[in-house]
Amino acid sequence: MLRLESVCAGYHGLQILHEVDLEVNEGEIVALVGANGAGKTTTLRAASGVISPTSGQITFQGEPAGGLRTAGLVARGLVHVPEERALFGPLTIEENLRMGAWTQRKTPMSGALAEVFELFPVLADRRRQTAETLSGGQQQMLCIGRALMARPKLLMLDEPSTGLSPKLTWTVLEAIGMIRDRGVAVLLVEQNAGQALRLADRAYVMESGSVVLGGTGAELADDDRVRAAYLGL
Repeated sequence: MLRLESVCAGYHGLQILHEVDLEVNEGEIVALVGANGAGKTTTLRAASGVISPTSGQITFQGEPAGGLRTAGLVARGLVHVPEERALFGPLTIEENLRMGAWTQRKTPMSGALAEVFELFPVLADRRRQTAETLSGGQQQMLCIGRALMARPKLLMLDEPSTGLSPKLTWTVLEAIGMIRDRGVAVLLVEQNAGQALRLADRAYVMESGSVVLGGTGAELADDDRVRAAYLGL
């Protein structure tokens, strides 16, 4: 579904990614783990069109995607939820969700709204509440819900548990598993490497802008190097 081949990218002439290779297939969760500054966020930004790769190839559903505008990729089904929660604070939960469906204007929203409210019942209960009054966990649910309103084929999530309690972190990660079970592939960058690897079908480890390990989530969770570097074991 999504494939990065020898992708290099960076900012203002500074190269961050060094020939990154990874892929996400239909119906799977792929975790991307590594230390801060390893290049995980830059990888998502390159894949979603926020920045353009300087070399290499990015394809989505078999078609070139590198360098395309983000809006065009969203319309094709590639949706990125960045770490910063860019919600419309004065708007209600439902209004924020409807804003997420702007690429699907020809499709009735009622079905997508119902699916989001089923996934996150607290949003249904507070649908008339403004986004700026929500807790951090509720705001994160709203960010994910708004992305789902675009009917993604692949959902990319950057640090969805940032600032959340352990209980809310598990709630959000459990919801990500349910999203995969509904047929949406997920590329997950997550600070809690242990939980991410347990959830993921496959995973990659990044160091200094390069992918240094890959395998199933279970394989990497049992790898002595990963356990020592990222799991504190």
